[in-house]
Amino acid sequence: MADATPVPGGAPLLSARGLCKRFVNGGTSVPVLEDLDLDLAAGESVAVVGASGIGKSTLLHVLGTLERPDRGRLLVRGEDVLAYPAERLARFRNETIGFVFQFHHLLPEFTALENAMMPALIHGLSRREAADRARAVLGRVGMEQRLSFRVNRLSGGEQQRVAIARALVLRPPILLADEPTGNLDRANGEEVHRLLLELNAEMGMTLVIVTHNLELAARLSRRVTLRDGRLAAVD
Repeated sequence: MADATPVPGGAPLLSARGLCKRFVNGGTSVPVLEDLDLDLAAGESVAVVGASGIGKSTLLHVLGTLERPDRGRLLVRGEDVLAYPAERLARFRNETIGFVFQFHHLLPEFTALENAMMPALIHGLSRREAADRARAVLGRVGMEQRLSFRVNRLSGGEQQRVAIARALVLRPPILLADEPTGNLDRANGEEVHRLLLELNAEMGMTLVIVTHNLELAARLSRRVTLRDGRLAAVD
């Protein structure tokens, strides 16, 4: 197995080793990830690029434990989290990983504040503490004037800001973003890009973005390309 890219200094926060994932299409087994390795350092920002349909989203889902690989290990702070029982894995995911998707997956019947509170409530915080945390992070992403708005009254850019706030309300050490501006116009997309990079620097979280936007990818600290199921560094 070839090491995809070296992690800058010290022990990695996350190490993927030998990840393999296949899907069955029309009775044919199609490889998506093939003995894939990746190290992520605390606080770094990494862009994952590659052709459409190559498996970038699948990789992100496996790194975030939303999908299990067919084979391989996922070490976070040295522990193989794929060995956790289901309840412990769900708790780990809630505490450790934030997700931002192309489609924001907000709950339309709830307000911006209520949506951003959800991970904190699932974590077991009181409603008051969850609301306090959500207000703080919504304020940081520029949504302090929209706390009581239901999400169907928000613009696409505002909805994605709420999704970012929801992902960060517990201050997870890892944020995974899958084409986070794919549904936004250029101006709103640029604002979301800027915000993600600022938050990466301010909060010291590890940021991984799957993107087709090469301008954005060039602004992150590392860029890797997914090809033939493995990752290779991009100069």
